[in-house]
Amino acid sequence: MTATLAPPATRTRAGMLVLACLILFIDGYDLFTLGTIGPSLLHDRSWGAVPSTLGTLGSVTALGMPFGSILAGWSADRWGRRTPLVVSVAWISMSMLIAALAGDLTQLGAARFCTGIGIGALAPLISALVSDNAPAGRRTLHLAIALGSIGIGGTTSALLGRFLLPEHHFQTLFWIGVLPLVLVPVIWLMVPAGRPASAKSARRPVAELFTPAARRGTILLWLATFMSMALIYSTTAWLPTVMMKSGYNLGSSLEFMIAFTIGASAGGLLISLLADRGHLKLVTMGTFALAALALLTLSSNQPRPLLLVVSALAGLGSLGCQNMIIACMSAFYPPHLRGTGLGVGLGVGRLGAIAGPSYLSAATALVVSPRAGFIAFMIPAVLGLAIVALLPRTLSQAPQ
Repeated sequence: MTATLAPPATRTRAGMLVLACLILFIDGYDLFTLGTIGPSLLHDRSWGAVPSTLGTLGSVTALGMPFGSILAGWSADRWGRRTPLVVSVAWISMSMLIAALAGDLTQLGAARFCTGIGIGALAPLISALVSDNAPAGRRTLHLAIALGSIGIGGTTSALLGRFLLPEHHFQTLFWIGVLPLVLVPVIWLMVPAGRPASAKSARRPVAELFTPAARRGTILLWLATFMSMALIYSTTAWLPTVMMKSGYNLGSSLEFMIAFTIGASAGGLLISLLADRGHLKLVTMGTFALAALALLTLSSNQPRPLLLVVSALAGLGSLGCQNMIIACMSAFYPPHLRGTGLGVGLGVGRLGAIAGPSYLSAATALVVSPRAGFIAFMIPAVLGLAIVALLPRTLSQAPQ
């Protein structure tokens, strides 16, 4: 019989949160690397890349994510959080090594697909781990701190790109992504092997997502996750390139990306405090609205300092909506369903991550206007806002 775990002590909670931040830092670095190297890849004629290549690589990366999300979430509820985490971090480090050694676009695409599997696994695993260990009334804050590390990882990727590109080959950033392999023994020592003490011996957790009480909330969460993923993966893969199409150089476009990720990380902590005061649904709706308005403003000709501020707000809205949707899932499902609910929900939502980069690629190719990319960014934000408005807050509040 699988062991269960007692509630963690305060020191253990703090250590687990730090570990969660380190792991999701990896997630953010690997996620944003594609957007960071995009302009350099396009300018390296030996690779034969064209603008649509970025959309293809982004979609290939996202294609692996549902497999990682669904399998990791189910495994976490079945056997505990430790083993899936160890496997995922080792897998993603090896995938970045393959990308660093790739010699053509086919090999790079295969490496990004494998990277996507690892990235897909990390969000549900860490979200479940943090939710299990967070103190009462601070779950959203702890999730925001951990998930904010995705933005910090993205900022690191953009900063390294700013200083290393184009003087160094873009694959240098993939080599740096191999370093997280050193976290594997740390995870094995720190994360308990058993399941949460509140877990039940449910044999069909996926079926429980579709009970009459849970069905409506599950479907709405899936749709909201799809929209948040379409928004975040289209912006992370395309923002620097869209900015360059609007007349900015590589350095300026990467500065916008840095502001984007800093806004997501710093602002996420502030909105989580409001969400933990009983306003999770309203805050989630607000992040979608903020993303739409900020991206619309970015498409206009504004003074550069103002555009940097608005770029930070766009990051808060775009990455913040994903973080808040994850918090909504964690609050909606009980502990014994949390891993499965997060894993399957994020897995299905990853279809938005697959569609988002290619959708932006098509929009910028079909519409000549430099504003086309920004308008395309806005559409999933507006739809996500409408979907979240229909969500019940928890499973107990769902229609019976």
